[in-house]
Amino acid sequence: MGDLQIKKESKKYDAVIVGSGAGGGMAAYVLANAGLKVCLIEAGPDYDPAKHSSQFKNPWDSPRRGASTKFRPFGDFDGCYWGWEIDGEPYTMAPGSDKWDWWRARMIGGRTNHWGRISLRFGPKDFKRRSIDGLGDDWPIGYEDVKPYYDKIDRLLGVFGSNEGLENDPDGIFLPPPKPRLHELMIRKAATGIGVPVIPSRLSILTKQINKERGACVYCAQCGRSCKLAADFSSSSALVKPAVATGNVDVVTNAMAREVITDKEGKATGISFVNKTDMMEYQVNGRVVILAASACETARLLLNSKSQRHPNGLANESNVVGKYLHDSTGAALGGVLPQLFGRKRYNEDGVGGMHVYTPWWLDNKKLDFPRGYHIEYWGGMSQPAYGFGFGMEGLNGKYAVHGKTKEAGGYGASLKEDARFFYGAGVGMAGRGEAVPNINNYCEIDPSVVDKYGIPVLRFHTKHSDYEIKQAKHMKETFKEIMHNMGAIITWGGDDNEKNNYGLNNPGNIIHEAGTVRMGADRKTSALNKWSQAHDCKTLFCVDGSQFTSQADKNITWTILALSMRASEYIIDEMKKQNL
Repeated sequence: MGDLQIKKESKKYDAVIVGSGAGGGMAAYVLANAGLKVCLIEAGPDYDPAKHSSQFKNPWDSPRRGASTKFRPFGDFDGCYWGWEIDGEPYTMAPGSDKWDWWRARMIGGRTNHWGRISLRFGPKDFKRRSIDGLGDDWPIGYEDVKPYYDKIDRLLGVFGSNEGLENDPDGIFLPPPKPRLHELMIRKAATGIGVPVIPSRLSILTKQINKERGACVYCAQCGRSCKLAADFSSSSALVKPAVATGNVDVVTNAMAREVITDKEGKATGISFVNKTDMMEYQVNGRVVILAASACETARLLLNSKSQRHPNGLANESNVVGKYLHDSTGAALGGVLPQLFGRKRYNEDGVGGMHVYTPWWLDNKKLDFPRGYHIEYWGGMSQPAYGFGFGMEGLNGKYAVHGKTKEAGGYGASLKEDARFFYGAGVGMAGRGEAVPNINNYCEIDPSVVDKYGIPVLRFHTKHSDYEIKQAKHMKETFKEIMHNMGAIITWGGDDNEKNNYGLNNPGNIIHEAGTVRMGADRKTSALNKWSQAHDCKTLFCVDGSQFTSQADKNITWTILALSMRASEYIIDEMKKQNL
C-alpha cells in the first residue's frame, strides 16, 4: 500500500504498544507513570469492567439463558470478546499437523478479562531446565533477576496464598486465602492421603482491599465475567485505566496492526494498522515499539514486517520467530460424590476459581517424562446456569444412595427432583503441565490466505511429543487414585487411553501459549536478549508470552507481568541514557 493511502499521525510518542492485555497493560502503566508519552493500540473495542461486565446478572437476563456463542465461547456473560474463531480472521493448519486451538481476545484488557487468575511465580529450576534435564534451553536470566518484579506486582496487583517454603514454587507477598469449600476439604483429605499435596491457591483476587481504586472480593464466583469492583486482576481495570488517568496514554481501539515500520537503518519506528471502522490504513510513530499482542499474534506481526534490512521479517536474523511454539498441557477427569447426593443447599460460591490446588510434587528423574504439572480442582455448588449438567452418564441410568435405588432421567417433576438431588455433588480435576519447547512446533505466514483486512494469516505446525503424552497418562492415573480415595464415581474422562493420548487437550487449547520470539543469550538461536529487546533491532521489545524460553508447570500471566515491568523499567533507563 503506497504512502498516499496511509494516514500518518503527526504526533510522535515515546512508545507505541500493540496489545492491552497483561504485557501491554503493564508496559503502558509503567511508562505512563514515568512521564513517557504512550500510544496503546488494541484490535478490539474499549472495555471497562466497571461499566461493561455482566457480573451479577442471572441466566434469564440473557436471550440464550447464558449459553455460549462464537463471540463468547465460555458463555453469554463471559468477560472475553471472541475466542477460538473470529469472523473474517482465519488461521490455517499445515498438512499432518495436530489441530492448534488459537484463542484470541479482541478488547481492552485482552484475555485478562477472562482467565483463572492463577498467579504462580516460576521457580529457580524453571529458568534453568536444560541444565537439569538436558532438554530445551536455559533462560538468559534466573529467578533472582525476576524476583524483585514478582514482589512489586504482588504489592501492586494483589495475590492471595500461603507461605509454604517450597523450593520451586516460591512464596509471594500474599493476601489471606479463602477457606476451602466442602468438596475441596474432601479433595484435600483424599489427595494428601496418597501423598499428593494440596495447598491454598494463589490467585490474583483481592480478599482484602489494597487501594482506594479497587474493591475487595464479595465472593460471587463470577471472576470469569470480569469484576465491576476490580477485586480481581484484569489489565483493563488495574493497569490500562490508571495508565490513561495519568494523561500520558492515547488509546486507539479497533485497530488491527499490520506491520512494524522500520527506518533505513532497520530500527523500529512505528506501527501501521487498519482502522476497523473505516478500513483505512494509519501509521503511528514512536521512539520504541513494544509488542504485546500474544505469542502467536506478535510472531505474525514480526513475520509480516519485512524490509530491505529485515528480509526474513523483523527480529528474525536467527530464523526462530514463530518457532518453539508451545502451550501448557492439559488433561481432565470428573465425576460425582454419592455422599453429597441430596446435600443441603447453601451459598458456597467463594472466589471465581479454586480455593486449593496441588503444585508439582515429584522428581521427574524417577519418571518417564521430563517436566511436571500442577492440579486444578473444581466442584461443589454455584449459581445454576443454562446447560447445567450433572455428569451422571457413568451411572448407567440407575444409582443407589442410602440403600434406595433411583432411576435417573425423565422430565417434568422427575427431572426437577434429579436436579435438586444431584446438585452440588460434582467434582473434577485437571492437570496443567510443562511441554518441552520444540523447534518443529511453529507458526509461519500462510502464503495464500489473508484475513478480511488483507493481512496474511498464520499457518500452524504442531504435534504432541511422547513427553506430553506420558505426562497426560500420569495425570489421569493420579486423578483416578484421588477420586477412588474420595469415594467418587468417575463419569467422564476415565476411559481415556493411548488411542486418544489419554485425553490430552489440543495444543493451544489451554490458552497459555508461549515461545515464538524467545529470549536467549545467543543471538543465533534466539530473537530477544535478557531485557525482552530484539537482538537485531534495539528499538523493538516483546513483552507478552512470545519472549518465553520455556514455560514451567505454572500459568504464565504473573511472569508476563513481571517481565513486562522489568523491560519497561529498562526502557526508561535506556532513554535517560539516550541509548534509545
